[in-house]
Amino acid sequence: MKIIKFLEEFTSDNMISAKSNRRKALGMFGSYGAKAALAAIPFGLYLAPKRAYAQSSNDPVGALQLALTLEYLEDEFYKMALDSGLIPSGRAQTVMAQISQHEAAHVLFLREGLEGAGATPGPKPTFDFTAGGAFDPFNENGIGAETAYAQILALAQAFEDTGVRAYKGQAGNLIGSDFLKPALQIHSVEARHASEIRRLRGLDGWITRDERGTGMPEATQAVYNGEDNLTQGGVNVTSLGEGTPFSVDASSQSYDEILTGDEAVAIASLFITS
Repeated sequence: MKIIKFLEEFTSDNMISAKSNRRKALGMFGSYGAKAALAAIPFGLYLAPKRAYAQSSNDPVGALQLALTLEYLEDEFYKMALDSGLIPSGRAQTVMAQISQHEAAHVLFLREGLEGAGATPGPKPTFDFTAGGAFDPFNENGIGAETAYAQILALAQAFEDTGVRAYKGQAGNLIGSDFLKPALQIHSVEARHASEIRRLRGLDGWITRDERGTGMPEATQAVYNGEDNLTQGGVNVTSLGEGTPFSVDASSQSYDEILTGDEAVAIASLFITS
């Protein structure tokens, strides 16, 4: 069954469909937010056996399946980027080649984790990194090598930042299971990837407020929505300490936010055709 078909079946608002024009979807990207009523187990593992779960209220298998889908996306993207010949030699190529190996390792680990939980790993989707024509990262002849490389870096940043926030968002589903520790270990590596990619783009390694960064397409804003939160554990973090309060920028940089499963699926689905 098609990946998008799964999304259709579990989307009460029917905000994403196989027949949707994804350019239109990109225009709606920033408005999805909490309204994206996609399933917590987005790609069909709702039938997976639950005997290996640590508790009935949480869903480790669903969390792993979401993580696997995001890792499939990153793994495929970096392989295509390296094969494109558009990555400059030197540091950029070294960094991307290493990240590519990490993502491939994560895919293998998550597949084995799902199998160990008694579930069948979801199939690798078919990806469209143009998002229906909004981007063209591997078309050197069409948009020029410099622009294509810039788009590769911009998408890499968006994918890494999505992964970092999504792993945090699924931590609650993994509490009490054997998967929590390795998921946190993967999460910290994804954060290192995100920082490295941002530095390749000439940016700071951290996120300031909900700013997507110079040169990032507007369509990627959903990846950063909510990062300007200044209340942590019920405390306004700009008021901490003695004397001059922390600046809004420093306060927002000090704490990263989560993406819910719904939000992560809405973002990833723009790059999935089947």
